[in-house]
Amino acid sequence: MAFQTPAVNGHSTASSTSVDVICGPLINFKNMDVTASSSVWRGSILIVTKSGQSQPQLVMRQAGPVDSSGRASRTQPNSQRFVADGLRLYEDPEKAFWRFSIAIALEEYEARWEYTIPGFQYANGEELPPPWDFVVPSVHQSMRLMFHSCNGFSVGTDMNAWVGPNLWKDVMRVHGQKPFHAMIGGGDQLYCDGIRVDGPLKAWTTIANPHKRRAHSFDNDLRAQCDEYYYANYVRWYSIEPFKAANGRIPQINIWDDHDIIDGFGSYTDHFMRCSVFRGIGGVAFKYYCLFQHHIAPPKSTYTTDAPQTMHAVNGTAGADPRQLENTYVLEGQSEDDSWIVGNRPGPYVEEKSRNLYMRLGKRFAFIGVDARTERTRHQVNYPDTYDLIFSRLEAEVLAAEGGIKHLIVLLGVPIAYPRLAWLENILSSPLIAPIRLLNKRFGFAGGLFNQFDGQVDLLDDLDDHYTARQHKKERRIFIQRLQDFAKAHSIRVTILGGDVHLAAIGRFYSNPALNLHSELDPRYMVNVISSAITNKPPPKAVANLLARRNKLHHLDPHTDETLMVMFDRQPGGQEKSAAWNKVTMPSRNFACITEIEPLYTNGNTPVAPNEQASSFPLAKDGHSPLHQGEADAGSSHPAADGYTSSGSMPGGLDITIRVEIDPQNREGATDGYGFSIPALAYDPSKDVSRPTSRARSLRPQSLRPPSRQSARPQTAN
Repeated sequence: MAFQTPAVNGHSTASSTSVDVICGPLINFKNMDVTASSSVWRGSILIVTKSGQSQPQLVMRQAGPVDSSGRASRTQPNSQRFVADGLRLYEDPEKAFWRFSIAIALEEYEARWEYTIPGFQYANGEELPPPWDFVVPSVHQSMRLMFHSCNGFSVGTDMNAWVGPNLWKDVMRVHGQKPFHAMIGGGDQLYCDGIRVDGPLKAWTTIANPHKRRAHSFDNDLRAQCDEYYYANYVRWYSIEPFKAANGRIPQINIWDDHDIIDGFGSYTDHFMRCSVFRGIGGVAFKYYCLFQHHIAPPKSTYTTDAPQTMHAVNGTAGADPRQLENTYVLEGQSEDDSWIVGNRPGPYVEEKSRNLYMRLGKRFAFIGVDARTERTRHQVNYPDTYDLIFSRLEAEVLAAEGGIKHLIVLLGVPIAYPRLAWLENILSSPLIAPIRLLNKRFGFAGGLFNQFDGQVDLLDDLDDHYTARQHKKERRIFIQRLQDFAKAHSIRVTILGGDVHLAAIGRFYSNPALNLHSELDPRYMVNVISSAITNKPPPKAVANLLARRNKLHHLDPHTDETLMVMFDRQPGGQEKSAAWNKVTMPSRNFACITEIEPLYTNGNTPVAPNEQASSFPLAKDGHSPLHQGEADAGSSHPAADGYTSSGSMPGGLDITIRVEIDPQNREGATDGYGFSIPALAYDPSKDVSRPTSRARSLRPQSLRPPSRQSARPQTAN
């Protein structure tokens, strides 16, 4: 069908009874409106069609309550039904992106909704599945969450050894037993690194002279080639089963990381990151990140070197290039979604402002997703004023909730409670490497050790990404301390999610044992659930064992210790993944489940405080031992290890499950489960013998005041 210029109202002038779909549907969760009397779930569904389509429609109906088996009960049919019109976000001569916005009033029961798109047919002739469905919580529930990261393959992965995204079959099995209300993508939802191997950056990557490589232009022709690469890569990956099945049935919440752009983006040397090619692909990747992962219209144009108006940010986005808008429609005039916390100024290498997330995840959960890529440099993760915006939003939302929020889930792109690798950083950046680098530059010696971009040791960009890298240590400490102050001020348990490292582990911060604080009363007790990769290959067992040996007791400050938790009491399915003594790192593909344990209530609707359990468990000497009852039976024998059975042991707390792949050759994605529980927080200042420091006094008001001129400057290395 020939492309026709869209009318002013955003509807195509062509008409058709069929909807020729290239990719989708993809369902997203947006936010919730929660009041004392009602809760409204808001989300969106996206399809990508051939261009020139008539405006599609979405038809939804409620299939009824979800029974104990996870299925919709047919004994209570519900006639609720509505139709949503598609809103076109973007269209060019090849494709169109359509968003259906959804608002659902939650019921007294957990409900399943079914949806169809009249006329829907796959453009490639693929057979249609049954009607899609998804599940929303009851008005009384917090959301049940699935967390994943690293959903793709690094360049050079042996695809015969690591067969496809098989773990998504297990995700759907668990979802069938007890539905997930949302799946949280912690970054690297797909891998775009092939752009430099068999894509349009191949010739640029092979330029031997680093000065010529930095000076290379990013003209409109190269931009168009990269645009086509990113689009085709999204369509390919988001159409692969069984990931495709999950996309249409479990609402997504995503932040991006480097592989959504290209490996190491943001963590190479500053003078190289500022080159035109990196700035160019950062803009193109952001375009499709907006469309596929967030269902919002992209900027009208992205960076090129032959259109000067695109080379400097205008209000946080590139100026319009008439060539990029030829025969192209981009939706304008849409208000920002209220889930966004938009940064004050563009990132250093992407001509866009950071987009952090705030969402209410049901009755008692709040969620923050930190965009740790848009503002990233080798010496900072985020601008200081971005943290101020995040904590200001948190304070406002918690005050508005009037005590209704009991848990804060914080999503980060990389782990924050993780073994130190400073010794390896020192070796790889030491003068000892210089002669080897020279041999590599002249003769290609040790080529696998050095990256193709700035000639540095390839592992350094990964190490520089870590919060525990030496240049991020001060930023990390201040961020954790601000989370502690938030937990104290509102008696809200903070739990952190992080991926990236291709293995599973459980890190945690906690009060120095000398303070004699039980975990139920401890605002410094914050678990970092480390879950990756769901698809990419894990590191060799020797690396996992090395990290386990580096699992020392660390002191964030005089009041806070940290270490990994003993979790993996046996090898999954009897398959040897690491040394028998290694109980803290699991190098096997995995994903995590987060479920609230049903709170206990008084005669009214007030949850019973969890502090009665505090005195029953002996205080641990240090974090190498269990810190509370929920950690005492952590591992494969924990009641929540299967991902859908509640432990019930810590009312108002969280059950955490890590589902670990047994055999990557098993196409059914069979897993073994490991579980533990996190207690709710009942902070009692009288039990905390630590005294507020000058740091704590200065950080509390900082979260509420506008950023100062000093705080607006990028943070340098500590």
